[in-house]
Amino acid sequence: MKPRKSTRPALWIGIPLSLMVGMALYVAAAKSIEHDSRERFAAHARNAQNTIGSRIKAYTDLLRGVASLFNAHDPLTRRQFHDYVEGLDMARYFPAMVSINFAQSVSDAQREQFEARMRQPDMARPDGVPFAITPPGRRPAYMVLTFIEPADKFSSSIGADLQANPLLHDAANALRDKGVLFTSGMPIGALSGAKRTGLAMRQPIYRQGMPISSVEQRRAAFRGSVGIAFSVDQLMQGVLDGMPVANVRLTLVDNAVGIDQKSGRILFDTGAIRDPDNGWWLWPNRLYSTTLPIDFNGRAWSATFSADKRNMTTEFEEYFPWMAAFAGCGGTMLMYALFHALATSRRRAIKMAQGMTRELRDSQAKLQLSHHNLRRLAAHADQIKEGERKRIAREIHDDLGQNLLALRIEADMLSSRTRDRHPRLHARARSTLSQIDATIKSVRQIINDLRPNVLDLGLAAAVEWQVAEFRRRTGISCELIDDTHEVAVPDHCATAFFRILQESLTNIVRHARASKVRIALHMQGGQLAMTISDNGVGLHAGNREKAGSFGLVGIEERISILDGSFAINSVPNVGTTVVVSVPLQPDEAPTLDSDTDLQDAVA
Repeated sequence: MKPRKSTRPALWIGIPLSLMVGMALYVAAAKSIEHDSRERFAAHARNAQNTIGSRIKAYTDLLRGVASLFNAHDPLTRRQFHDYVEGLDMARYFPAMVSINFAQSVSDAQREQFEARMRQPDMARPDGVPFAITPPGRRPAYMVLTFIEPADKFSSSIGADLQANPLLHDAANALRDKGVLFTSGMPIGALSGAKRTGLAMRQPIYRQGMPISSVEQRRAAFRGSVGIAFSVDQLMQGVLDGMPVANVRLTLVDNAVGIDQKSGRILFDTGAIRDPDNGWWLWPNRLYSTTLPIDFNGRAWSATFSADKRNMTTEFEEYFPWMAAFAGCGGTMLMYALFHALATSRRRAIKMAQGMTRELRDSQAKLQLSHHNLRRLAAHADQIKEGERKRIAREIHDDLGQNLLALRIEADMLSSRTRDRHPRLHARARSTLSQIDATIKSVRQIINDLRPNVLDLGLAAAVEWQVAEFRRRTGISCELIDDTHEVAVPDHCATAFFRILQESLTNIVRHARASKVRIALHMQGGQLAMTISDNGVGLHAGNREKAGSFGLVGIEERISILDGSFAINSVPNVGTTVVVSVPLQPDEAPTLDSDTDLQDAVA
């Protein structure tokens, strides 16, 4: 009996190979998840950085807007300031904003007059307390807090001299002399405390019409400053609430030197994250952390974002490396058994793909042939339509036109013979003659609408006639530039160009609201080109694909039938330019057969 051939070596070769593949997939999946989660955290941190920057900019823009209010109104009453701030709806649009205020610069000589003015009814304090500058005492100059909103919370601050604070004295003078937005970097005592920080920004205001190029000029023109106070905690907490990651620690540090000569001040800190569970199998160090810079109007802040890695991965991602390892082992073991089946399937797939490719090519060829036949049919139908228009126009001209002319001659003779002897009959004859003239005019218009006889004189003459008609009917200025130098154009080409011109001018009248139109005909390199441009509102996006609109589609199809090119360029509120061109063979052009044709065309 012949011994059976053992398959065990092949099995032992597959087992270590599958284990190696599974281990490699496990490591690759774990590193991929690590990298992706780290990148997601960095992206969330950058988004939060951008959000902080945009909110700082929004508050800065608000401060500049308040400064513009004082520049536009001098003087400004307390009611006007209150209505302006109330209209900002700070609780909704600026939730971290605490107050908006205005401090007026007052010299010691102006103190009594200023206090008297502030005690007037339109400037009085909302709490009814008589206005007075605090702290008491005479000083060379004052920066008096005049307006503050919301007044019901901070009315007690009205009248405070900001320059009385030694730390703010130099800052106020620097604000006045530099003429730019100023941030001291020093927390506001009334708004700051344990785990809360309030900051302020101030913008100088100068009297309108006075020069402020130099320091001396700015001091002379200085009127005061507007300021805003906001809560850093509410600002940062709003940013954290918008992050899609839970339990993120944010530490905000002011690295610039403040007016108190201190730097590295911690403005906001959510607190430490709980120590991670080191028993988790995927990563021993489970904290992500990144530090990003933030520009606070020239002051360098740094924001450090930290989060537990568990908050950046899903339960599926936790087990995905093991799933990848098992899949790799099983897949490798099946490779031996499936190799032949895969090879066979590959051959079948190639045959199927080749068959599908042939069918696709045949379908494309049939589609192209159908498209070509449709264009030929459209061209044929267009030729039949133009021929029928020409025939009907000529029959109307020859039959109805001649009859109307004969009728007019008879009516004119009757009017002449009855002028002296039959006044009433003469009046009826003149009325009939007017009606015949109006009918002749209508017939001529119908003939021109069907196919203008001037087309028989050539494209240039037809375009010139159409331009004149356009000017007469619309009153729009229309410039014609003809550089064709009397080049003969085939009838079907001339008709197509003429219809394109009619369609374009119709679109200009209906939609463009233009005041000037420019039309150019020229020959270049065997190409006949026509350019139609206007200075209207332009073609809005999507109008070319608008349902039921076939004007531009018709133009494009007419040019395609002639193997030409069509281009349209439109700029909103500037205008639209349509350019069409077709190849032209001079020897294909028809000519007028006789003087009779010329006379008919003129008529």
